[in-house]
Amino acid sequence: MPERVVTNEELVKEFPEWSVDKVAQKVGVDSRHLAADNETAGDMAGKAAWKLFDEYQIDPKSIDFLMLCTQSPDYFLPSTACVLQDRLGIPTSAGAFDYNLGCSGCIYGMAMAKGLISAGIAKNVLLLTAETYNKYLHPSDKSNRSIFGDGAAACLISTEGFAEIGEFVLGTDGSGANNLIVKTGASRQKSVTGLSTEDDEGHIWYDDYLYMNGGAIFNFTLDAVPAMMAQILEKNQLQKEDIDYYVFHQANKFMLNTIRKVCGLPKGNFYISLSETGNTVSSTVLIGLKDCMSNQMIEAGSKVMISGFGVGLSWGGTILKY
Repeated sequence: MPERVVTNEELVKEFPEWSVDKVAQKVGVDSRHLAADNETAGDMAGKAAWKLFDEYQIDPKSIDFLMLCTQSPDYFLPSTACVLQDRLGIPTSAGAFDYNLGCSGCIYGMAMAKGLISAGIAKNVLLLTAETYNKYLHPSDKSNRSIFGDGAAACLISTEGFAEIGEFVLGTDGSGANNLIVKTGASRQKSVTGLSTEDDEGHIWYDDYLYMNGGAIFNFTLDAVPAMMAQILEKNQLQKEDIDYYVFHQANKFMLNTIRKVCGLPKGNFYISLSETGNTVSSTVLIGLKDCMSNQMIEAGSKVMISGFGVGLSWGGTILKY
């Protein structure tokens, strides 16, 4: 997590029509970390990788594939993963690439890593997730500024480990692309426009900053997640009662509580913890898993359902068998 922390008290000073309690109760976030002006997703991903190497005594020279999930790369080109290969001391014989996904990115990365290993292409895949969404937010966008935090995570996926990765369910619906988007800056519209419009919910949509249609994303999630859960159970030949714990993308507290109730999941087995991190996009699932393991909420023999859903629109999930 970046060093800079922004609390709800600081946000409310800018938006006095809000209260600290209102932000905490609805969104579930008390504070969030923000990347410094000169701090990139690549910088944070590199720090997360070094912490992983140190904690688990991993030799960087044993890594034979590196993938980075980010929507805020250090450069348009080269791939930030290539820069990190050199910075982390990973052999030049390793493959490396970035892939552009948001809230489902961790799950997609696990799927690709499992495929590489199953095909005999790699043995030790370093999966990194890193995002600096706050660099895309308009200063007046109080809604998104209360939700999103910057952060990164690292995970080694190998032929050995503490959890077996099960069968995947993945999905995409690009018809909803405009519901979470930064319109300018890339090849479709490289120059800033300075234009803005008001959406149906009264939120200002700035072309040059991140826009999220909260209502549309909420409805998409309630349509996609219950169906995805059923498919994950079916593909892994499990029943809901077989799942010991659920770690889903930490979008916001209200959305997660609604998902839990709609899906009929027990409160004690459903992870919600974004009070000090906010929504870190592709890193929320790995941050959540690390938290659960550190606090012994997940133990040997546990079956854990993980899933991500959001920008794209895209979704994905699988089972981890500890």
